[in-house]
Amino acid sequence: MTLSLIEKYNVPGPRYTSYPTVPFWDETDFSLNNWSNQFKKSFNIHNASEGVSIYIHLPYCESMCTFCGCNKRITKQHTVEKPYIETVLKEWELYCNLVDERPRIKEIHLGGGTPTFFSPQHLEQLVLGILSKATIVKRHEFSFEGHPNNTTRQHLETLYKLGFRRVSFGIQDYNPTVQKAINRIQSFEQVKHVTLLAREIGYTSISHDIIFGLPFQTLTHVGETINKTISLQPDRIAFYSYAHVPWIKGNGQRGYDETHLPKGAEKRRQYIEGKALLEKHHYIEVGMDHFALRSDALYKAMETNTLHRNFMGYTASKTNVMIGLGVSSIGDSWTGFAQNVKNISEYKNLVNNGTLPIYRGHILTEEDLVIRKHILNLMCHFKTTWSLPDFEVVNFKTVAESLREMVSDGLVIIGSQSIIIKPQGKPFVRNICMALDLRLKRKQPQNRLFSMTV
Repeated sequence: MTLSLIEKYNVPGPRYTSYPTVPFWDETDFSLNNWSNQFKKSFNIHNASEGVSIYIHLPYCESMCTFCGCNKRITKQHTVEKPYIETVLKEWELYCNLVDERPRIKEIHLGGGTPTFFSPQHLEQLVLGILSKATIVKRHEFSFEGHPNNTTRQHLETLYKLGFRRVSFGIQDYNPTVQKAINRIQSFEQVKHVTLLAREIGYTSISHDIIFGLPFQTLTHVGETINKTISLQPDRIAFYSYAHVPWIKGNGQRGYDETHLPKGAEKRRQYIEGKALLEKHHYIEVGMDHFALRSDALYKAMETNTLHRNFMGYTASKTNVMIGLGVSSIGDSWTGFAQNVKNISEYKNLVNNGTLPIYRGHILTEEDLVIRKHILNLMCHFKTTWSLPDFEVVNFKTVAESLREMVSDGLVIIGSQSIIIKPQGKPFVRNICMALDLRLKRKQPQNRLFSMTV
C-alpha cells in the first residue's frame, strides 16, 4: 500500500452499513403498513431458524463530544432515564404484538449516545423487559458501549448477569490537546481500570475504538495511543478515520477550525503506520477498520465465513431481522429498512399513542437485493461470485469495466463471475463497493453527503 494509491482513491463515499445507503432510500412507496408487512413476513421466515437482533439506541450524554456523528441529547438531568426506558419497552411491545411467535433473540446491542449514562438499575429494567417477551437462543451475543469515565463495576456486573459478554470503550486518542479539542477528557488510567475490571468480571470480548484524523492529532499521538491500547490487550480494536461531516451533523463538528485537521499525506501516514503497528502486535484486519486477536469471535467468524455487517457494524453472526428500538434507530427486515423519528418528544408521543415511531424507510427491489448481497460479501469476505440469475438483474460487465483501473493498480482481480479483493486492495473496499452501487451511479449527489473513503 502506497501513499500515492491512498491519495488517488481517497474520495467521498458511503460506509455501506446498508445497501441502499440511507441518502438513496426511495421513500415514495414506503409506508408504515409496507414496513409492518415486510417485517412480519421476514420474522415468520427467520425467527425460528436463526432468531433476531435488537439494537437499542440510548441517546443521552452528559457532555458533547465534538467528533461524534451520532444522534444524542446532552443533559445532566438523569430524571430522563425512566420515562425513556418505559417508552422503549412500549415500542418493543408494539413489535411483539405484530407477530404470532415469541421472538428468539440472538443479539442485543446497546448503543448511543452513552448507554452508561443510564443507571445499572434502569439498564436492568430495560433488558429484563425485553427478555420477558422473548426467548434467548443458545449462541447469543449481547454487547454494549461503555464510556470509560462513567462505567462502574455495578454497570459491568449487572449487564454480565443479564448475559452480556462484550463491551466496547471509546478511546479515540490519549493526547490531552486532542482530547480537549474533541471534548472527550479521559485518562489512560481510567481506561485501564474499566478494561481490567471487565476482564475480571468475565467479559470475553473487550473492544477499544481509536480514531485517526482528529483535530491537532499527529502521527506520534496515534502511535502513542495504539501502544497504550496494546498494553491492555483488548480483544478487538476499531481503528477508523474521523468522519468530518459538519454539513450533516450540525454545530457539534464545528467546534474547531478545519485547518486543525490532519490532511493529505499526514493523515494517510496515520492510517498506514497505525495499521502496521496493530498488525505487528498480532491484531489481524477483519473486514474494514476492525482488528482482532485470533482468539476473538470476530476473527473466528472471518475464518468461517460467518462474518456479517449491519447497522451495528461487524458482528460474528448473521440475522435477517434486526429490530431498531429507541429514537433514530434503524430496523432491517432484509427486504426493507425503517428508521425511527429523531426527536425524543415526537418518539414518545407516537409510541404512547400505540404507533410505531417510524418516519422514513426503503423497500428493497430485486436489483437492490442482488447488489446488497454482493456488497456485503465484499465488505465481509473481500470476494464475491455471481450466478446467471444475478447477471440477469445486474450487468456485472459494467461493474467490471468501472473497476478496470483498480485492476491495473493491483488492488482487485475480476473473473468471469467473481470479484476478489487482493490484500493490498483491502483499504479500498469502500471504493470497490461503489462500483456496484447503481443508485449512487444513477444519481450522483449534487452536494457532499459522505466522509472520505480512507
